[in-house]
Amino acid sequence: MAKLSLGSTFSIFHSRHIRPPLAGCHVTKMTVADHHPSLEVVGGARDRFLPSLHTNLRLPYNPFPLIAWNRHVETIFASFFRSIPQVRLRRECLRVKDGGSVALDWVSGDHRRLPPDSPVLILLPGLTGGSQDSFVRHMLTKANGKGWRVVVFNSRGCGESPVTTPQFYSASFLGDTYEVVKHVGARYPEANLYAVGWSLGANILVRYLGKESHACPLSGAVSLCNPFNLVIADEDFHKGFNNVYDKALARALCKIFKKHALLFEDMGGEFNIPLAANAKSIRDFDEGLTRVSFGFKSVDDYYSNSSSCDSIKHVKRPLLCIQENPNCMLIVTPKGGHLGWVAGAEAPLGAPWTDPVVMDFLEYLERGASKTGKFLGDSEAVQRSSGELHHIEV
Repeated sequence: MAKLSLGSTFSIFHSRHIRPPLAGCHVTKMTVADHHPSLEVVGGARDRFLPSLHTNLRLPYNPFPLIAWNRHVETIFASFFRSIPQVRLRRECLRVKDGGSVALDWVSGDHRRLPPDSPVLILLPGLTGGSQDSFVRHMLTKANGKGWRVVVFNSRGCGESPVTTPQFYSASFLGDTYEVVKHVGARYPEANLYAVGWSLGANILVRYLGKESHACPLSGAVSLCNPFNLVIADEDFHKGFNNVYDKALARALCKIFKKHALLFEDMGGEFNIPLAANAKSIRDFDEGLTRVSFGFKSVDDYYSNSSSCDSIKHVKRPLLCIQENPNCMLIVTPKGGHLGWVAGAEAPLGAPWTDPVVMDFLEYLERGASKTGKFLGDSEAVQRSSGELHHIEV
């Protein structure tokens, strides 16, 4: 199996999202033989990754009747009615350098059942999310059923993770991610590491990949429903029905905050604890607490400097996501909502349509990755793979 080249990227997103410019790409659409016409597939890295995905991409994207007629209906249905697989988890509380804590949820019994070189998949849920989320559980069971060791990274205060310092997590803060990846890698040094992130978790993951660049210990990653530009995401939250999501997430943030409010008692300076505790929007919470905790002058300053769109050009590991990059492949589904994707064999209550595509991608990387975690440069990888995969110059 040929090695994958540095910076190889691939993208999947629902058509209602703003399409990112594919900087530097000669965009060429694929033929019907390569994928079903219900999906739009473009970009330069398609030939590197398509062999791992052709089975699912040749099938039509069939949104479930009635549910998928409206993106908001699909998003809400998936959030409230998608089944939650029952999995026995074992929690590990990791104390990080600044005294804070995160919770790592492993599948119980895997440390005895799986060999030490089994690939490890780290899952990063979205804002206020954790191992209780249905889409996280479905991805966990899908990967675990294929022999992968899976761990859910519950950020500070999320998924009932303990809060031991007067600081939560944020889109800008990568310290916990560095420590979690290092900790997991040290525990299973013979295994390749991978990660999947959703929404804000995807934003954090892509920023981490960009910061680590060539030194990144991950062998591959997947980003799903990444906002990428938090300034635009904030603006969109205040438009039409999106206000419902904004208020719901603000309530979830306030609920987590109030559980640990005593840690934030008597905090002065620019902190506005009453505003954070009673936030009516994500922006209120970030104004009262987040942007001050992480040293930003304003909320807009925080959003602008925490967006993963600025990190994507530095990513040097295989990545399935929405992005602008010279080596990208873009799949557009006709329906899907936000983290909905109520389609495919398991619709409407089962796993989202994306899960088998994600697993095909990750297993393709695992088959081709070296156990040392080293990757070839673009030109070398293309030369070695030319006999097995066709490559389009960009």
